Amino acid sequence: MSEKTPIEQINSNHTDISQHEVNLEEINSHPRSFGTIGEGLTDAQKWFILRRLHFDTLLSLHDLPPEISFILKKVEDTSTGEASEVLQKGIEEHTSDVNIPEQDLELWKELVTHHRPAFNESSDESNNNPEKLKNDPIKVKSIERANLDDVDPEKHEIVDWDLQVRLEAVLIAYWSPYPEVRAVTFPFDDPTIPVETFRVYVIGIIWTGIGAVINQFFSERKPAISLAMAVVQVFLYPSGLILEWILPKWKLKIWKWSFDLNPGPYSYKEQMLATIFCSVTGGSTSYVSWNIIMQKSDQFYDNKWVDWGYQILLILSTNFLGAGLAGIMRKFAVYPVKAVWPSILPSLALNKALLTPAKKEIINGWTISSYKFFFITFIASFCYFWVPNYLFQALSTFNWMTWIKPTNQTLAVVTGSIGGLGLNPITSFDWNYMSSLHQPLQVPFYNSANNMIGMFIAFFSILGLWYSNYKWTGYLPINDNGLFTNKGTRYTVSAVVNKDSLFDVEKYKEIGPPFYTAGNLVVYGAYFAIYPFHFVYELGMNFNDMVDSFKSLWKVLKDFKKSNYDGFDDPHSTMMKAYPEVPEWAYLIVVIISLVLAIICVKVYPAETPVWGIFFALGINVVFLIPLTSLYARTGFSFGLNVLVELIVGYAIPGNGLALAFIKALGYNIDGQAESFINGLKQGHYAKLPPRAIFRAQILSIFIASFIQLGILNFELNGGITDFCDPNNSQKFICPNGRTFYSASVLWGVIGPKKVFNGLYPILRWCFLIGFLLAFPCIIIKKYGPRKYVKYFEPSVIIGGFLHFSPYNLSYYIPGFYVSIAFMSYIRNRYEAWWQKYNYILSTGLNAGIAFSSIIIFFAVMYHAKPIEWWGNTVSSNGLDANMKGWLNATLDAPDGYFGPRQGHFP
Repeated sequence: MSEKTPIEQINSNHTDISQHEVNLEEINSHPRSFGTIGEGLTDAQKWFILRRLHFDTLLSLHDLPPEISFILKKVEDTSTGEASEVLQKGIEEHTSDVNIPEQDLELWKELVTHHRPAFNESSDESNNNPEKLKNDPIKVKSIERANLDDVDPEKHEIVDWDLQVRLEAVLIAYWSPYPEVRAVTFPFDDPTIPVETFRVYVIGIIWTGIGAVINQFFSERKPAISLAMAVVQVFLYPSGLILEWILPKWKLKIWKWSFDLNPGPYSYKEQMLATIFCSVTGGSTSYVSWNIIMQKSDQFYDNKWVDWGYQILLILSTNFLGAGLAGIMRKFAVYPVKAVWPSILPSLALNKALLTPAKKEIINGWTISSYKFFFITFIASFCYFWVPNYLFQALSTFNWMTWIKPTNQTLAVVTGSIGGLGLNPITSFDWNYMSSLHQPLQVPFYNSANNMIGMFIAFFSILGLWYSNYKWTGYLPINDNGLFTNKGTRYTVSAVVNKDSLFDVEKYKEIGPPFYTAGNLVVYGAYFAIYPFHFVYELGMNFNDMVDSFKSLWKVLKDFKKSNYDGFDDPHSTMMKAYPEVPEWAYLIVVIISLVLAIICVKVYPAETPVWGIFFALGINVVFLIPLTSLYARTGFSFGLNVLVELIVGYAIPGNGLALAFIKALGYNIDGQAESFINGLKQGHYAKLPPRAIFRAQILSIFIASFIQLGILNFELNGGITDFCDPNNSQKFICPNGRTFYSASVLWGVIGPKKVFNGLYPILRWCFLIGFLLAFPCIIIKKYGPRKYVKYFEPSVIIGGFLHFSPYNLSYYIPGFYVSIAFMSYIRNRYEAWWQKYNYILSTGLNAGIAFSSIIIFFAVMYHAKPIEWWGNTVSSNGLDANMKGWLNATLDAPDGYFGPRQGHFP
């Protein structure tokens, strides 16, 4: 690696790797002051740049942050000709980009169409000559700092064309067009910083294990409790510092490799790699844990043959499939600039706050550092969570409207938070509750708004189905995700399957088909609509991008030696070219290994699954690879292939719930397990980590976490938690995910979609056509409607709002939506400097405090129950909201005491 140059010696050529690399050690040891950097710019121009990037809040200008020194130098050295080209290309690429601030895009357009009358804009001499700038009719209005209030970059007015065209181009070519990305990344890289060290593997293994234990243990609680990555990051930091302090400074050599056991100060890049190492278990668990719960629990299938061998093969095959697919998706899910991945930005913000020295600032009257702000938020969240989670639980499930008359069913149905639909203006004072469906401080505001629109439409749809008793929904609870018999009781699969867990016709003739609640019907209808809708919509809106992505995928498969970065000249991809790539064949080997393990699993064990089903799962992933990942990368919203797989497998292998569940687990990994690994790859892309180091860390993490998760899961299933998965579990371990998984396997696997569509719910098959046809007017509206109103129109996200019901409801979303309005809209637009510095830190602090507090609370006062019996802890569950039933009673109101098709005529 060549020696890196200081900032003063760097010229401007944004496609040259060396122009993005700096020597951070040299920069930090020789501070740059306001007067010594960017000498070709006037003081007023420098202040304009500082204000545009929100660095005018610095208390001292004697030691500028490296990023502002870098940008000042780049603005000084960039010609207006090059800048105009960069802006023109940026306009073409981001015209329909919902994540680009509209005012920024309008400024770019004005800059490239504006003509300077004073002198030739292509002349580098005139462009950088302060004397000529003073005579230019378009110039900064004041030289003195005291009068700069008249020149506000946030108004996006052209006051100095020469400066602004270069500044905006430099932000695109050397940093990022997105303010939220600039807030958590650096515009330069130093490849000499240690990354893949012994310290990373030690703390990564330890905290991956801890995360796997906690996240698996609480995954089937409602609401779930997780060890969020924010908490893990907080503990990774001191763990790294401890190893820096205690490890000997030895240089070790193993065969042809040598490394430093303790290579000096614990670095930002080490922290980022350790974060990615642990992110495999960050806040979630393996998708197939639901398979295992469904098969092994006596509440569901109760398959005695589900031993450790089966579980190991199942979890490793699905998890490694996710990792392999993540690598193959790099060219259209990681490298493109528009693949922002909003969900990972808080993690980057926290690591930046923890490990990079911050300069003192005053931002909207705030002088506190990001580091201190995080810990204050963390401590406050930790302490406060004891109140709604243990001392005064009604503040969490704040279904106060049902307290007015607890026995009023209509009130409970409309406003209830537990069994109702949750239409309540104030539903919770618990951050865990209000952020359980989405993270309102992370996803863009338009995402939250579109989701809310969808939820309200779904609310009225569910209400209409239930009160009209459409398809006997009036006999059942309105928003339950379980299955019911024709007498309104819980449906058990053992009643309709034989000893091999396959469909038993004779038993079925006695008990009949299972029935869905109104909430579940709407959710499944939305799922069936969103698949054709989203595929057609993405094809219509982003046809060229999708074609290019498929071409890139084909080129990768055809020519393994070609660089993955070909065609990407954005700053982050340019900087990443300095590191050896992970070859595509490495990821393909991982995919092959996972497929082999899956085949062994279905051949050795009575999983009742044909081998072709495994390859079907892989094939359907490839078909939906690009449209699904592009949506998630752009908006932060995702949905799985699980329901589509259920439908196809239900037709192909009727009467077989086990095969459906197995193939569904493999098919889901397009945005399930793979999502976690793509997040890690994108974080590494933003942080400039060697791709091969990320690959090794993720593969090892998968292996470790899988075995630990299995251990915890078997502990729970074998009596570690009393009444595990019981709907009335006192500790809230009711298995909402496992129950949904089980319900799907029964209805779509054991019973089969043919019976469902032809006999029970024929309306559902029309949802595919509805989704397909609905895509065309939405494309027309998005393409040709008034840009001011349709830019943030995301119909896929609106349909996604339907998916939040059964068993969740509006009460879980409304309070978070208020937070999104406040922080992701109002504060972001009015106080961008504050938002950039504190918003993501606030998000991580709140999540970290809750995660840590919930773990302490559970083991201190809940595992060995120490309940506090008083009104504030019982009022929420004392009415019909917590004991929801249908408005009709099968015994009293249905012919012969049961509803639905008549016995002997079951579909």
